[in-house]
Amino acid sequence: MMILNRSFGRAAISAALLLLNACERQGPPQSAAAPQPAAAAAKPDTPDKSVPEWKTTDQTGRMVIAPQFDEAGVFSEGLAPVRIGGKFGFIDKQGKTVIAPQFDFATSFAEGLAAVGTGSKEGYIDHQGKFVITPDFDIADLFTFSEGLAAIRVGDFLTGKWGYIDRQGKLAIEPQFDSAGAFSDGLAVAAVDNKWGYIDKSGKFVIPAQFASAGTFSDGLAAVRVGDVLTGKAGFIDKTGKFVIPPQFDAAFAFVNGLADVRIGEKYGYIDKQNKRVIDPKADFADSFSAGLAAVRVGDETSGKYGFIDTSGKMAVAPGFDFADLFSASDGLAAVRMGDEKNGKYGYIAR
Repeated sequence: MMILNRSFGRAAISAALLLLNACERQGPPQSAAAPQPAAAAAKPDTPDKSVPEWKTTDQTGRMVIAPQFDEAGVFSEGLAPVRIGGKFGFIDKQGKTVIAPQFDFATSFAEGLAAVGTGSKEGYIDHQGKFVITPDFDIADLFTFSEGLAAIRVGDFLTGKWGYIDRQGKLAIEPQFDSAGAFSDGLAVAAVDNKWGYIDKSGKFVIPAQFASAGTFSDGLAAVRVGDVLTGKAGFIDKTGKFVIPPQFDAAFAFVNGLADVRIGEKYGYIDKQNKRVIDPKADFADSFSAGLAAVRVGDETSGKYGFIDTSGKMAVAPGFDFADLFSASDGLAAVRMGDEKNGKYGYIAR
Protein backbone atom coordinates (compact mmCIF):
# COMPACT_ATOMS: atom_id res chain seq x y z
CA MET A 1 0.00 0.00 0.00
CA MET A 2 2.28 2.71 -0.82
CA ILE A 3 0.05 5.14 -2.43
CA LEU A 4 -2.99 5.80 -0.33
CA ASN A 5 -4.97 8.44 -2.27
CA ARG A 6 -7.29 6.84 -4.74
CA SER A 7 -7.43 8.30 -8.26
CA PHE A 8 -10.15 7.74 -10.81
CA GLY A 9 -10.90 7.33 -14.48
CA ARG A 10 -8.05 6.80 -16.92
CA ALA A 11 -5.47 7.85 -14.35
CA ALA A 12 -6.66 5.01 -12.13
CA ILE A 13 -5.21 2.47 -14.54
CA SER A 14 -1.67 3.60 -13.85
CA ALA A 15 -2.35 4.00 -10.14
CA ALA A 16 -3.76 0.49 -10.02
CA LEU A 17 -0.75 -0.94 -11.85
CA LEU A 18 1.63 0.78 -9.47
CA LEU A 19 -0.38 -0.33 -6.47
CA LEU A 20 -0.68 -3.94 -7.57
CA ASN A 21 3.00 -4.19 -8.43
CA ALA A 22 4.20 -2.32 -5.38
CA CYS A 23 1.90 -3.51 -2.67
CA GLU A 24 -0.56 -6.11 -3.93
CA ARG A 25 -3.47 -4.56 -2.10
CA GLN A 26 -6.47 -5.89 -3.94
CA GLY A 27 -9.63 -4.37 -2.54
CA PRO A 28 -12.60 -3.85 -4.82
CA PRO A 29 -12.59 -0.76 -7.02
CA GLN A 30 -14.95 2.09 -6.16
CA SER A 31 -18.53 2.81 -7.16
CA ALA A 32 -25.37 7.29 -8.37
CA ALA A 33 -27.92 10.21 -8.71
CA ALA A 34 -27.16 13.87 -8.44
CA PRO A 35 -25.70 15.06 -5.13
CA GLN A 36 -28.27 15.69 -2.43
CA PRO A 37 -28.12 17.16 1.09
CA ALA A 38 -26.56 15.06 3.82
CA ALA A 39 -28.68 12.09 4.80
CA ALA A 40 -30.18 11.47 8.18
CA ALA A 41 -28.14 9.29 10.48
CA ALA A 42 -28.00 5.67 9.40
CA LYS A 43 -26.14 2.65 10.74
CA PRO A 44 -24.46 -0.18 8.88
CA ASP A 45 -25.82 -3.68 9.04
CA THR A 46 -25.38 -5.89 12.10
CA PRO A 47 -21.89 -7.44 12.21
CA ASP A 48 -21.50 -11.07 11.20
CA LYS A 49 -22.06 -13.19 14.32
CA SER A 50 -19.99 -15.98 12.80
CA VAL A 51 -16.81 -13.98 13.47
CA PRO A 52 -16.63 -13.90 17.27
CA GLU A 53 -12.98 -12.86 17.50
CA TRP A 54 -13.80 -9.26 16.56
CA LYS A 55 -14.70 -7.18 19.60
CA THR A 56 -16.95 -4.23 18.87
CA THR A 57 -16.89 -0.88 20.64
CA ASP A 58 -19.92 1.37 21.11
CA GLN A 59 -18.96 3.52 18.13
CA THR A 60 -20.79 3.23 14.82
CA GLY A 61 -20.31 4.75 11.38
CA ARG A 62 -22.95 7.45 10.86
CA MET A 63 -23.93 8.02 7.22
CA VAL A 64 -23.66 11.76 6.59
CA ILE A 65 -23.76 11.86 2.79
CA ALA A 66 -26.28 9.47 1.29
CA PRO A 67 -25.08 6.73 -1.09
CA GLN A 68 -25.69 8.27 -4.51
CA PHE A 69 -22.40 8.33 -6.45
CA ASP A 70 -21.00 5.89 -9.01
CA GLU A 71 -17.52 6.43 -7.55
CA ALA A 72 -16.35 8.39 -4.53
CA GLY A 73 -12.83 9.29 -3.44
CA VAL A 74 -10.97 10.37 -0.35
CA PHE A 75 -11.76 13.81 1.08
CA SER A 76 -8.80 16.17 1.12
CA GLU A 77 -8.68 19.91 1.68
CA GLY A 78 -12.44 19.89 2.23
CA LEU A 79 -13.37 18.34 -1.13
CA ALA A 80 -13.75 14.85 -2.59
CA PRO A 81 -13.85 13.66 -6.21
CA VAL A 82 -17.03 11.80 -7.17
CA ARG A 83 -18.38 10.34 -10.38
CA ILE A 84 -21.96 10.85 -11.51
CA GLY A 85 -22.65 8.90 -14.67
CA GLY A 86 -19.58 9.28 -16.85
CA LYS A 87 -18.16 12.51 -15.40
CA PHE A 88 -16.23 13.48 -12.28
CA GLY A 89 -16.73 16.53 -10.13
CA PHE A 90 -16.11 17.50 -6.52
CA ILE A 91 -18.36 17.76 -3.46
CA ASP A 92 -17.91 19.36 -0.07
CA LYS A 93 -18.50 17.77 3.34
CA GLN A 94 -22.23 18.52 3.18
CA GLY A 95 -22.53 16.55 -0.07
CA LYS A 96 -23.02 19.72 -2.11
CA THR A 97 -21.52 19.90 -5.58
CA VAL A 98 -18.74 22.49 -5.55
CA ILE A 99 -17.14 21.70 -8.91
CA ALA A 100 -19.64 20.40 -11.46
CA PRO A 101 -19.12 16.93 -12.98
CA GLN A 102 -17.21 17.59 -16.19
CA PHE A 103 -13.97 15.60 -16.06
CA ASP A 104 -13.10 12.21 -17.50
CA PHE A 105 -10.94 11.47 -14.46
CA ALA A 106 -10.05 13.23 -11.22
CA THR A 107 -7.82 12.76 -8.18
CA SER A 108 -8.13 14.06 -4.65
CA PHE A 109 -6.67 17.48 -3.91
CA ALA A 110 -3.10 17.75 -2.64
CA GLU A 111 -1.11 20.92 -2.07
CA GLY A 112 -4.07 22.92 -3.38
CA LEU A 113 -4.29 21.12 -6.72
CA ALA A 114 -6.12 18.11 -8.20
CA ALA A 115 -5.14 16.22 -11.34
CA VAL A 116 -8.00 16.04 -13.86
CA GLY A 117 -8.62 15.51 -17.54
CA THR A 118 -11.38 16.26 -20.01
CA GLY A 119 -11.04 15.16 -23.61
CA SER A 120 -7.47 15.89 -24.68
CA LYS A 121 -6.91 18.47 -21.95
CA GLU A 122 -5.11 17.23 -18.84
CA GLY A 123 -3.61 19.15 -15.98
CA TYR A 124 -4.33 20.49 -12.51
CA ILE A 125 -7.23 22.54 -11.20
CA ASP A 126 -7.63 24.71 -8.13
CA HIS A 127 -10.50 24.61 -5.61
CA GLN A 128 -12.69 26.65 -7.96
CA GLY A 129 -12.32 24.08 -10.73
CA LYS A 130 -10.12 26.33 -12.84
CA PHE A 131 -7.17 24.86 -14.73
CA VAL A 132 -3.99 26.40 -13.34
CA ILE A 133 -1.42 23.97 -14.80
CA THR A 134 -1.74 22.65 -18.35
CA PRO A 135 1.69 21.37 -19.41
CA ASP A 136 2.44 21.99 -23.08
CA PHE A 137 3.74 18.51 -23.84
CA ASP A 138 2.10 15.16 -24.49
CA ILE A 139 0.98 13.75 -21.13
CA ALA A 140 -0.30 10.18 -21.01
CA ASP A 141 -0.97 10.14 -17.27
CA LEU A 142 -0.41 12.25 -14.16
CA PHE A 143 -0.53 11.93 -10.38
CA THR A 144 -1.13 14.33 -7.51
CA PHE A 145 1.49 16.74 -6.20
CA SER A 146 3.67 15.82 -3.26
CA GLU A 147 6.53 17.89 -1.88
CA GLY A 148 6.12 20.30 -4.77
CA LEU A 149 6.46 17.72 -7.55
CA ALA A 150 4.04 15.49 -9.44
CA ALA A 151 4.79 12.30 -11.36
CA ILE A 152 3.64 12.35 -15.00
CA ARG A 153 4.00 9.97 -17.90
CA VAL A 154 5.05 11.57 -21.17
CA GLY A 155 4.42 9.94 -24.51
CA ASP A 156 2.30 6.92 -25.31
CA PHE A 157 -0.04 5.72 -22.58
CA LEU A 158 1.54 2.26 -22.47
CA THR A 159 5.16 2.88 -23.47
CA GLY A 160 5.79 6.46 -22.34
CA LYS A 161 8.29 7.29 -19.62
CA TRP A 162 7.66 8.84 -16.21
CA GLY A 163 9.21 12.06 -14.97
CA TYR A 164 8.17 14.92 -12.67
CA ILE A 165 6.85 18.44 -13.11
CA ASP A 166 6.94 21.37 -10.72
CA ARG A 167 4.05 23.63 -9.77
CA GLN A 168 4.67 25.78 -12.84
CA GLY A 169 4.11 22.77 -15.07
CA LYS A 170 7.75 22.59 -16.10
CA LEU A 171 9.73 19.37 -16.20
CA ALA A 172 11.80 19.10 -13.03
CA ILE A 173 12.98 15.51 -13.63
CA GLU A 174 13.21 14.30 -17.21
CA PRO A 175 10.96 11.35 -18.17
CA GLN A 176 13.13 8.26 -17.87
CA PHE A 177 11.41 5.79 -15.55
CA ASP A 178 9.14 2.87 -16.37
CA SER A 179 6.97 3.83 -13.40
CA ALA A 180 7.16 6.32 -10.57
CA GLY A 181 5.41 7.33 -7.37
CA ALA A 182 4.96 10.28 -5.06
CA PHE A 183 7.77 11.98 -3.15
CA SER A 184 7.80 11.46 0.60
CA ASP A 185 10.62 12.20 3.03
CA GLY A 186 12.54 13.58 0.04
CA LEU A 187 12.51 10.30 -1.87
CA ALA A 188 10.24 8.79 -4.51
CA VAL A 189 9.86 5.20 -5.62
CA ALA A 190 10.74 4.64 -9.28
CA ALA A 191 11.29 1.66 -11.56
CA VAL A 192 13.63 0.82 -14.42
CA ASP A 193 13.93 -2.56 -16.13
CA ASN A 194 11.32 -4.09 -13.82
CA LYS A 195 13.29 -3.21 -10.69
CA TRP A 196 12.32 -0.64 -8.08
CA GLY A 197 14.44 1.79 -6.12
CA TYR A 198 14.30 5.36 -4.80
CA ILE A 199 15.31 8.65 -6.38
CA ASP A 200 15.98 12.09 -4.93
CA LYS A 201 14.65 15.35 -6.37
CA SER A 202 17.47 15.53 -8.88
CA GLY A 203 16.23 12.26 -10.39
CA LYS A 204 19.24 10.30 -9.17
CA PHE A 205 18.83 6.86 -7.64
CA VAL A 206 19.99 7.04 -4.03
CA ILE A 207 18.70 3.55 -3.25
CA PRO A 208 19.47 1.42 -6.31
CA ALA A 209 16.68 -0.15 -8.35
CA GLN A 210 16.90 -3.67 -6.96
CA PHE A 211 13.52 -4.66 -5.52
CA ALA A 212 10.72 -6.69 -7.11
CA SER A 213 8.31 -4.04 -5.81
CA ALA A 214 8.52 -1.08 -3.49
CA GLY A 215 6.33 1.50 -1.82
CA THR A 216 6.42 5.11 -0.75
CA PHE A 217 8.32 6.07 2.39
CA SER A 218 6.15 6.80 5.40
CA ASP A 219 7.17 7.23 9.03
CA GLY A 220 10.77 6.89 7.83
CA LEU A 221 10.33 3.36 6.44
CA ALA A 222 9.26 1.83 3.13
CA ALA A 223 7.92 -1.62 2.31
CA VAL A 224 9.87 -3.49 -0.36
CA ARG A 225 9.77 -6.99 -1.81
CA VAL A 226 12.76 -9.22 -2.55
CA GLY A 227 12.65 -12.27 -4.76
CA ASP A 228 9.89 -12.97 -7.22
CA VAL A 229 7.05 -10.46 -7.31
CA LEU A 230 4.54 -13.21 -6.56
CA THR A 231 6.44 -15.59 -4.29
CA GLY A 232 9.04 -13.29 -2.72
CA LYS A 233 8.83 -11.79 0.75
CA ALA A 234 8.32 -8.21 1.88
CA GLY A 235 10.03 -6.25 4.64
CA PHE A 236 10.89 -2.65 5.49
CA ILE A 237 13.95 -0.53 4.72
CA ASP A 238 15.12 2.82 6.07
CA LYS A 239 16.23 5.78 3.94
CA THR A 240 19.72 4.35 3.58
CA GLY A 241 18.28 1.21 1.95
CA LYS A 242 19.08 -0.95 4.97
CA PHE A 243 16.52 -3.51 6.12
CA VAL A 244 15.05 -2.58 9.48
CA ILE A 245 12.44 -5.34 9.39
CA PRO A 246 13.70 -8.34 7.38
CA PRO A 247 11.65 -9.69 4.44
CA GLN A 248 9.21 -12.18 5.95
CA PHE A 249 5.69 -11.12 4.94
CA ASP A 250 3.63 -12.18 1.95
CA ALA A 251 2.74 -8.50 1.53
CA ALA A 252 3.57 -5.35 3.48
CA PHE A 253 2.22 -1.81 3.33
CA ALA A 254 3.09 1.65 4.60
CA PHE A 255 3.54 2.57 8.24
CA VAL A 256 1.03 5.17 9.39
CA ASN A 257 1.29 6.52 12.92
CA GLY A 258 3.55 3.66 13.91
CA LEU A 259 1.48 0.76 12.53
CA ALA A 260 1.70 -1.09 9.21
CA ASP A 261 -0.63 -3.71 7.82
CA VAL A 262 0.97 -6.92 6.62
CA ARG A 263 -0.33 -10.08 5.03
CA ILE A 264 0.69 -13.46 6.41
CA GLY A 265 -0.70 -16.23 4.27
CA GLU A 266 -4.21 -15.09 3.40
CA LYS A 267 -4.84 -12.95 6.48
CA TYR A 268 -4.00 -9.34 7.32
CA GLY A 269 -2.76 -7.94 10.61
CA TYR A 270 -0.67 -5.02 11.89
CA ILE A 271 2.87 -4.65 13.23
CA ASP A 272 4.75 -1.80 14.91
CA LYS A 273 8.21 -0.52 13.98
CA GLN A 274 9.87 -3.05 16.26
CA ASN A 275 8.20 -5.80 14.21
CA LYS A 276 5.94 -6.63 17.11
CA ARG A 277 2.56 -8.04 16.13
CA VAL A 278 0.07 -5.50 17.51
CA ILE A 279 -3.10 -6.79 15.82
CA ASP A 280 -3.17 -10.49 14.92
CA PRO A 281 -3.67 -11.40 11.25
CA LYS A 282 -7.35 -12.35 11.05
CA ALA A 283 -8.86 -9.88 8.57
CA ASP A 284 -9.55 -11.08 5.04
CA PHE A 285 -8.50 -7.63 3.80
CA ALA A 286 -7.07 -4.61 5.61
CA ASP A 287 -6.16 -1.05 4.71
CA SER A 288 -3.83 1.44 6.39
CA PHE A 289 -4.82 3.36 9.47
CA SER A 290 -5.99 6.92 8.96
CA ALA A 291 -7.56 9.19 11.56
CA GLY A 292 -7.10 6.33 14.03
CA LEU A 293 -9.23 3.82 12.09
CA ALA A 294 -8.54 1.22 9.39
CA ALA A 295 -10.94 -0.45 6.98
CA VAL A 296 -11.05 -4.25 7.19
CA ARG A 297 -13.10 -6.89 5.44
CA VAL A 298 -14.70 -9.84 7.20
CA GLY A 299 -15.41 -12.59 4.69
CA ASP A 300 -14.45 -13.17 1.08
CA GLU A 301 -14.20 -10.58 -1.66
CA THR A 302 -17.61 -11.46 -3.09
CA SER A 303 -19.83 -11.61 -0.03
CA GLY A 304 -17.69 -10.17 2.79
CA LYS A 305 -18.49 -6.92 4.58
CA TYR A 306 -16.27 -3.96 5.44
CA GLY A 307 -16.01 -2.20 8.77
CA PHE A 308 -13.36 -0.21 10.64
CA ILE A 309 -11.10 -1.20 13.52
CA ASP A 310 -9.28 1.05 15.98
CA THR A 311 -5.59 0.78 16.84
CA SER A 312 -6.31 -1.79 19.55
CA GLY A 313 -7.91 -4.09 16.99
CA LYS A 314 -11.46 -3.57 18.25
CA MET A 315 -14.22 -3.08 15.71
CA ALA A 316 -15.18 0.60 15.87
CA VAL A 317 -17.57 0.58 12.90
CA ALA A 318 -19.43 -2.69 12.43
CA PRO A 319 -18.93 -4.63 9.16
CA GLY A 320 -21.93 -3.62 7.09
CA PHE A 321 -20.54 -2.09 3.90
CA ASP A 322 -19.77 -3.68 0.56
CA PHE A 323 -16.66 -1.52 0.28
CA ALA A 324 -14.94 1.01 2.52
CA ASP A 325 -12.12 3.44 1.79
CA LEU A 326 -9.71 5.37 4.00
CA PHE A 327 -10.98 7.87 6.52
CA SER A 328 -9.74 11.31 5.58
CA ALA A 329 -7.20 12.40 8.17
CA SER A 330 -8.08 16.04 7.52
CA ASP A 331 -11.85 15.86 7.03
CA GLY A 332 -12.97 12.86 9.09
CA LEU A 333 -15.13 11.19 6.42
CA ALA A 334 -14.77 7.86 4.62
CA ALA A 335 -16.33 6.71 1.36
CA VAL A 336 -18.36 3.51 1.61
CA ARG A 337 -20.40 1.54 -0.89
CA MET A 338 -23.81 -0.01 -0.35
CA GLY A 339 -24.55 -2.67 -2.95
CA ASP A 340 -22.42 -4.55 -5.45
CA GLU A 341 -19.60 -3.15 -7.54
CA LYS A 342 -21.74 -2.79 -10.65
CA ASN A 343 -24.92 -1.26 -9.24
CA GLY A 344 -24.00 -0.09 -5.74
CA LYS A 345 -23.84 3.55 -4.68
CA TYR A 346 -21.20 5.41 -2.71
CA GLY A 347 -21.77 7.73 0.20
CA TYR A 348 -19.76 8.91 3.21
CA ILE A 349 -19.73 8.05 6.88
CA ALA A 350 -18.40 10.20 9.70
CA ARG A 351 -15.54 9.40 12.06
